[in-house]
Amino acid sequence: MFDGSAVATHLDSTREHLRAERAAIADKLISAGTFALARMAELGHSHQDWIVDDWELAAAELGADLGISRGRACTQMTHGRALIQRLPGFAEVFRTGAVDFQVFLVIFQRTALIVDPDILAVIDSQVAEAAPHWNALSRDRVAELVDWMVIEVDPEAVRRARESRRTRSITVEPIGDGMVEIYGRVDAAKGATFDHGLDALARTVCPDDPRSFQERRADAVEPLTLGAKSIPCLCGREDCPSAGNEVAGGHIVIHVLAEQPTLTGESERPALLPGYGAVHADQVQQMLPNAVVRPVPEAGALGTEPGYHPSKKLGDFVRCRDLTCRWPGCRTPIERCDIDHTVPWPYGVTHPSNTKLFCRIHHLIKTFCTGWSDSQEPDGTITFTTPNGRTYTTKPGGALFFPQLSRPTEALTHPPTPPPHPLRGLAVPTRRRTRAHNQAYRIAHERARNRADIEADPPPF
Repeated sequence: MFDGSAVATHLDSTREHLRAERAAIADKLISAGTFALARMAELGHSHQDWIVDDWELAAAELGADLGISRGRACTQMTHGRALIQRLPGFAEVFRTGAVDFQVFLVIFQRTALIVDPDILAVIDSQVAEAAPHWNALSRDRVAELVDWMVIEVDPEAVRRARESRRTRSITVEPIGDGMVEIYGRVDAAKGATFDHGLDALARTVCPDDPRSFQERRADAVEPLTLGAKSIPCLCGREDCPSAGNEVAGGHIVIHVLAEQPTLTGESERPALLPGYGAVHADQVQQMLPNAVVRPVPEAGALGTEPGYHPSKKLGDFVRCRDLTCRWPGCRTPIERCDIDHTVPWPYGVTHPSNTKLFCRIHHLIKTFCTGWSDSQEPDGTITFTTPNGRTYTTKPGGALFFPQLSRPTEALTHPPTPPPHPLRGLAVPTRRRTRAHNQAYRIAHERARNRADIEADPPPF
């Protein structure tokens, strides 16, 4: 006999788990936002003009604790802050598990241009009531419904159809098997060259360019095919430091790690293209005629070097051993990392047991911001201590693929390091505009364009 009640119990359980999952996501985001606001208040909002401002310091701490990247930590803090400060009514509904996360994302994006708190309160009340009924709808339909609410009270805040171009991008994603996907499939090496070329061109504009990084990557496709070294900046400033960009030839370098038998054809063991995965031995053989082979020294062959800057051999070893930024949760690749002395030079020597990779932001935090400390073992293991006293350990990424890279080097004994100079904050790189000013500028810029469109083609009455 068929027991329908037992089957229905599983259905009920699935529904309750979904509701609990939605509520847990809401609680996580609100906790992240609450932490960010509390930590920045504790820091006194005293570093707002630093590149590593209070927001970055909070993101570094959250990312380390959750084991996620700086970008993901910033996103969770941003979403949480919006729920707390901009959409508190919706947040209460979100926390009950009645609304899917994807619905929240659309509401967050489509209300981003509202600046009047009274208008925002009206929209908050409306979406709080309506959103539980939107879970089965597509993102486009939810966007239409939110826009319909916004246009009634603040037409300048509607994200215009043309603004969909803000999401344009070229995406290069590893799919395994030595391949990446760029609207199709190509050799991983060719895909990496394309990806790095778009990145390089996207960074040639000045900080005031109004486009997002992904928009600049999309705009760089044609210049890249023409061999350009830069793309035109759209900031509109007469004194733009990137003015006069011209098309010229260039080249992109990618790094592939392989053992000697793979290069000679004696082994079928794949090589590693950092960030993209394995490259089959036969692909390595095809790449060899156009490649420069540079042997990486063994750990035991390296020792203390004079001066601050590591030699090419030491630098190659550290980059291959670490592969990415060593900060907890950070996966910034080699080409965007600095080599950092764990014990600051000259008190700490230039040696593989005292050097590792940090991305620029985390390098600045370690150098200029109090409360963070790190120690390094001879095998490259790093132990971090945060301002709140918590500790985290990271292992070198390259050693996971090539264990010989984690062979211990010399154990070092360093003299006591004196306290940091009281005026070291004067050397911190600063921003032209604070993070809050940049956000206000982008919102005002988009609202102004919407206002101009409305004035040029007013709606019928």
